[in-house]
Amino acid sequence: MASKGNYAVGVDAGSAWTRCVICEVVDDALEFRGHGLFESKGWLKGRVTDQKALTEAIRWAVQMAECQALVSVGGVVVGLGGGGIDGMTSRGVYEFGRPRHVDSGDMSYVIKQAAEVKLEHDRMILQVCPQDFVLDGRANIRNPKNMSATRLEAHVHLITASEQEHNIIQGAINEAHLAMDESIFEPCAAAYCATSDTEREHGVGVIDIGAHTTDVVLYEGEALVGSFSVGIGGDHFTKDLSYYLTSSREDAELLKEEFGCALLGLSSGNTLIEVPGSEGRAPREISRWQIVEILEARAEQLFQVIRKEIERLGMDGSLQEGVVLTGGGAKLPGMLDIAERELNCPSRKGLPEHINGWPEELMSPEWTAVAGIAMYAGRMKLRRDSKRRTPRLLNLVLR
Repeated sequence: MASKGNYAVGVDAGSAWTRCVICEVVDDALEFRGHGLFESKGWLKGRVTDQKALTEAIRWAVQMAECQALVSVGGVVVGLGGGGIDGMTSRGVYEFGRPRHVDSGDMSYVIKQAAEVKLEHDRMILQVCPQDFVLDGRANIRNPKNMSATRLEAHVHLITASEQEHNIIQGAINEAHLAMDESIFEPCAAAYCATSDTEREHGVGVIDIGAHTTDVVLYEGEALVGSFSVGIGGDHFTKDLSYYLTSSREDAELLKEEFGCALLGLSSGNTLIEVPGSEGRAPREISRWQIVEILEARAEQLFQVIRKEIERLGMDGSLQEGVVLTGGGAKLPGMLDIAERELNCPSRKGLPEHINGWPEELMSPEWTAVAGIAMYAGRMKLRRDSKRRTPRLLNLVLR
């Protein structure tokens, strides 16, 4: 297989499925080249419990993508999420001592100052996301370059992760004979390809509903202003069905996929459905409304928890562009309606965009995060060119 070319590779090592996307950077644009999908093993409640199993899933997903793209890759960008993720806001200050013009070096220095915070044991900074700058007390300045001041301040949002969890994933990548070029919080990656500059300017949230957890990022004024993870995911919906219908997990998953809905009134509740009996028991019939009622209760809980976090961050009423739902859990009918009802804002599905030649069969919220990871990888490839341009907040993401 060929290895020449400028390739951007994204890996989403999810707790249910591992996905890989390979794109080629051509004339400052991304061209789709291949994808791979392999069932994940070695996860429990959003945490890695078997590094070897994770390595195998990553190796197979990447090899499948390589075979389709007819290339061999060495480095990848990996998406991270789950309960080990947390967010916080920090401030850095740079006193010049005399009035002078701000340059790019000053901006980088004060951002790094803001990132120098004392973290708890086993915590590491995953991403440093600039919010705005303050010049001599004048706040809300996005790009202070060439402006004159004696004092420069920077407000940044820090996304932190479990260092141990990060090292395990990096170890799995290395065991798969790959290099981890970078790592990124998955809903941040999803925002790259599923939201616009205008949406981030006016206020938008990205809610990535995975198998075990739901990860959230909030934007306003184009800056990342909040990030958090909720310990509820698509697998909890399946568990609820399995428990209340006394059925196997496999049967509950099939019922959710075929008859599931998160809102009563959107489905024909009088429909009778045959539920396979457990070993030694005959099948029985239930009405569809019982399934919907169970799923709606869990969906309400999920978005009520998210709403409380949004209120805690002072963003209640600030998401003028609403929320964008990504991840496998976003496919459940009625989730958009529940999100609008509980969060009191518009909602829509986030689908992969901005990658040329993206296959129609992958136009699904399940593939949005890994598409965004590949876009972030492409942005890294073009970083030298980006430094020559006028910096925007999203171009100032540092590690």
